[in-house]
Amino acid sequence: MNAGPASDDGIRAQRTGHAPARARIEDVATAAGVSMKTVSRVLNNEPGVRESTRQRVREVVAALNYRPDPSARSLAGNRSYLVALLYDNPSPNYLMEVVTGVVDACEAHHYGMVMQPVAYQSPGCVETVDNLLSGSRLDGLILTPPLTDSEALLDRLDERGIPFTCISPYKREGRIGVTLDEHDAVCELVAHLVALGHTRIGHVRGHPDHGASEWRLAGYRTALRRAGLLYDPELVVHGEFSFDSGLEAGRRLLSLQPRPTAIFAANDDMAAGVMRAASEMGLRVPAEVSVCGFDNTPISKHIFPQLTTVQQPTRDMAQVATMQLLASIRDRGAGSMVHMPYALQLRDSTGPAPAA
Repeated sequence: MNAGPASDDGIRAQRTGHAPARARIEDVATAAGVSMKTVSRVLNNEPGVRESTRQRVREVVAALNYRPDPSARSLAGNRSYLVALLYDNPSPNYLMEVVTGVVDACEAHHYGMVMQPVAYQSPGCVETVDNLLSGSRLDGLILTPPLTDSEALLDRLDERGIPFTCISPYKREGRIGVTLDEHDAVCELVAHLVALGHTRIGHVRGHPDHGASEWRLAGYRTALRRAGLLYDPELVVHGEFSFDSGLEAGRRLLSLQPRPTAIFAANDDMAAGVMRAASEMGLRVPAEVSVCGFDNTPISKHIFPQLTTVQQPTRDMAQVATMQLLASIRDRGAGSMVHMPYALQLRDSTGPAPAA
């Protein structure tokens, strides 16, 4: 039979020096008046626990400053309680937002996280991940673009039976993770430019193997068609989702005759590069050229003028994707592809088209 729940005075006494140097799961169970198995279920966010009991256990965990012993927890649950974030993305702003979201979810569920760079275009991409899995006892993987779109890698992970989650994959059927309607978001953004009187709108694409590049290009083309504007391949330049690639693309687009009066870059880093190119060429933003991006990363507010962009809740998306992974680890039939909302952030980098 379980002991009754400890009083507030008892918890305070333990907090003021009567508790062991490191609280044990037995201490939490005794103080909360539940079994150690119930405490474990609460810590792992497993079902089958009444909400009132779950809240009481969490209060005791906080009061005792209890931290699970990773080794004991791993042995008891036949898990490592460790996941890996795999990335190959040149945007430090995007990656930092992803890392923060993953860490938030891992800390909430008492998981550890490691990071592993994986060269997407390398012939040894799959081998790199194979070696990581063979050398580390991981419970699952979090994939970021463009790794989410590597058929060879996804097939290998399916073969190994390792749980994984995808952030913004191009192909979503049968996968778990998180996604955003990037096509519609870009349609709205380009429609904003059209409403400002722009008819010659350039586009800096992202990495050609990145699913988001395809969605965003498709949204750009759809918006032009809806506005009765012809698609001009000369106005579309490839980038790599990096500042430097945006700078080079901006120089190319702004050297055209006639040059575009507005440029949509497929992420904020490239948009910042376009703005630098405009400044180098003596062009005022937005008086002579409007610029907009995608993601709403911190750089969008740090540059001048502040950048019009699409708010992709990257941190929240990473957190949700990680939660789907942890659900799948607990129950291999659980986890889903979650659809997240977007919002336009209209700022000072876009304005009316200059007079002809």
